Amino acid sequence: MESVLFQPLVDALASGQHQAVVNAANLFNAADLAEFIEQNLESDSGGALFQSLPLALRAKVLGYTNPDTQLLLTQATPLAELALLTAEMPSDDRVDFFNLLDESRQKQLISKLDEEDRKDLTALLAHAEGTAGSLMSTDYAVFESGITASEAIDILRKTAKDKETIYQSYVIDENQVLIGVVSLRRLIIAQPDSIIDSLLATGLVSTHTNTSQDDVARLIAKYDLLALPVLDDHDRLAGIITYDDAMDVIEAEATEDIHKGGSVSNLETGITTASPFSLYRSRIQWLIILVFANIFTGAGIAHFEDIIGAHLALLFFMPLLVASAGNAGAQSATLVIRGIATGDVVNSDWVRLFNKELLVAAALGLTMALTVWVVGMFRTEMAIATTVAITMIAVVLAGGLIGILLPLLLNRLGVDPAAASIPLITTIADVSGVMIYFTIASMILGP
Repeated sequence: MESVLFQPLVDALASGQHQAVVNAANLFNAADLAEFIEQNLESDSGGALFQSLPLALRAKVLGYTNPDTQLLLTQATPLAELALLTAEMPSDDRVDFFNLLDESRQKQLISKLDEEDRKDLTALLAHAEGTAGSLMSTDYAVFESGITASEAIDILRKTAKDKETIYQSYVIDENQVLIGVVSLRRLIIAQPDSIIDSLLATGLVSTHTNTSQDDVARLIAKYDLLALPVLDDHDRLAGIITYDDAMDVIEAEATEDIHKGGSVSNLETGITTASPFSLYRSRIQWLIILVFANIFTGAGIAHFEDIIGAHLALLFFMPLLVASAGNAGAQSATLVIRGIATGDVVNSDWVRLFNKELLVAAALGLTMALTVWVVGMFRTEMAIATTVAITMIAVVLAGGLIGILLPLLLNRLGVDPAAASIPLITTIADVSGVMIYFTIASMILGP
């Protein structure tokens, strides 16, 4: 959003009148207010706006800001006020915020919460990070079995303000075991005296508290759900995960995979707010590893210095061949890593993928070999051009197969396949390419 659109906020803050700031803030969505606050933290306008907002809106805006901003905005907030602010937050946002605080602040804050919020927070904190239990919200609409549609609508009318969503409501029995789900649409169009048990949707999709958040996101995407009910070990309704939370998971996982694919450690914040040291730390480890890995490339060249000395024209084609091997590996690895992430590829597919890549890489290698052979004929003698062409087929095959197998191997070992980063695969392909090139050259060109 362009800064000119925030002019009403800028003018209201400049006036110094509290009510003018509140009136201006009401013109904007909570996500837009969070954007303005983050853009203006250094000028103090962001903090001033945040403190001017009504408590409920402040809690909502806080959920849209990044973790560092949340800590900065609340570090000077008195404990009693912070407890009120925390209680206003949706239960899932409340857990995320609570986890940002240091241990001392956590103990002080939890002692200030009322009993209901304290129990809810403690229950959610008990679930392992990265599971459905840690992601779910307990602010859901729920009915007991046997009530009428009219009674259900009356309940929604009284409780909707505090619910994450009312488009889907959940029906439980006396033991809190989930029976089914009923949509707001069906409640509205049903006869007032209809029993809600007769309005339940078929094909209920649910998950359990220990399900990984990746699987949760895939379920929501697969079935186009507004919300996914989460059950405990006794099939009792424990919470729900809404589609917007699933989108956050997908974005976070995609960001992490992109970082790993570029040999960058995961950043806790965005690049614009990360410190230079954080950026340095996230990149230096892999760069050093890749430096040592590339030493093998130099060692391979040194091993074949005799054949290189006798045929210096070989050096002209070496960057081209090495890059082709790395590029082929990067392409195949990208396809496999993405396939694993979406569930399209499993470990048992490796034979089928290997055979398919063998065919595709061979076709790619032959096409590229023909191109480089023509170039070689203009640049040097036929023997070297033929050597380069044969090598091109071999290195593209090697690179493609490395790109297919390495992510699958890591996945089999329980390691995130995104760790088979493109720079790592290209480095392995580079070393292999050098060894293949000069081995073939030695066989064809002789000593």
